[in-house]
Amino acid sequence: MDYPLVDADCHYYEPDDCYTRHMEARFRADAITVVRGQSQHAQVHFRGRRLAFFSAPPGEHAGKPGSYKAFYRSDQPKGAHILAADPISCFDLPESMQRDARLRWFDQYNVEAGIFLPSLGVGVEMQLRDAGPEVVMANHRAFNRWLRDDWGWDYQNRVFSAAQLSLVDIDLAVAELERVLAEGARIVNLIPGPVLGRSPADPHFDPFWARCQEAGIPVAFHLGNAGFEELVSAAWGENPRPPHHKVTAFQHVIGMMERPVTDTLAALIMHNLFGRFPRLRVASIENGSSWVTPLLRKLDKSARIAGNNFTFGPLHARPSAIFLDRIRVCPFPEDNIPELIAAVGPDVALFGSDWPHPEGLAEPLEFADGLGGLDYRQVRNVMRSNTAALLGLGA
Repeated sequence: MDYPLVDADCHYYEPDDCYTRHMEARFRADAITVVRGQSQHAQVHFRGRRLAFFSAPPGEHAGKPGSYKAFYRSDQPKGAHILAADPISCFDLPESMQRDARLRWFDQYNVEAGIFLPSLGVGVEMQLRDAGPEVVMANHRAFNRWLRDDWGWDYQNRVFSAAQLSLVDIDLAVAELERVLAEGARIVNLIPGPVLGRSPADPHFDPFWARCQEAGIPVAFHLGNAGFEELVSAAWGENPRPPHHKVTAFQHVIGMMERPVTDTLAALIMHNLFGRFPRLRVASIENGSSWVTPLLRKLDKSARIAGNNFTFGPLHARPSAIFLDRIRVCPFPEDNIPELIAAVGPDVALFGSDWPHPEGLAEPLEFADGLGGLDYRQVRNVMRSNTAALLGLGA
């Protein structure tokens, strides 16, 4: 390609002290902690017990970047798991833990910049909520301070780290948002799903969204433990809190695939968030895209059926039009991206490598293998321009 790429889905593997290095003194006993020496691999603990979803650091014994391809092509033994295919340690992959090494890797693969997101950090909040909002936010504050140290908010205008936030307490959320904005954060990340019995688009949370709009920063919803196993699958007799490597096939369908993000984006639109904040930008990252066109049809049909019966006021436009104007989506490489673009236009899809995760790509440019039939501008939009626009980079 004759232009550098901008990657919407980059990851790092966290060191052991990502939550403890900067934990405030009064919350030290409430920090997510990595414990070594009790078993073959490190364990992740909260208040002395192993964390349910990530019982071990996800980079400790993970498949090589891109190993999902071989996993799906081969005849794996019964019970084999994608995340353990051809395992390595993150400590043998310095590009996954050191920003300067990652930038050298970027240069090798013609990547200008990327949005950087956690590995461990997307799987802890739901269990922290048991301890209350103050503990949730104390861990996010500690994590964000580590993130600022090791990766930076906009390091060399190439590493754009997403600050980890939560709406569990609106005052604490706004305070942390203000703090990371003052330090230079250019994007923030929330887990999908409802917030303690409220829609994230409930006007109760308007001070947060107002500040995001005022600052001009996008809000990402990245795949993670959104609690849908407990919220939905427990009613069907499933384990409400399975470890991530023991999520059942049924739970993948209703809780770990598109359900959390489609519910969340539907709430943002139908609860009129974009009517109140028309310049707000949202990105769905690592949630795939096969659900987009069915969701748009469902939103428009539901709006017609409901008439003026909207929870927080009538919408200013068709739901599908609001989606296409305000929301960007990072497809899985295996999704039919040309079909998506034919349906919704060239401005919605974002290239994301998911590197260094095993379910991602071994090399970023492999994403373009799924863009056959698109013209030059469409490919450039996906591989660069759409994400560059979110970050304020040149198209």
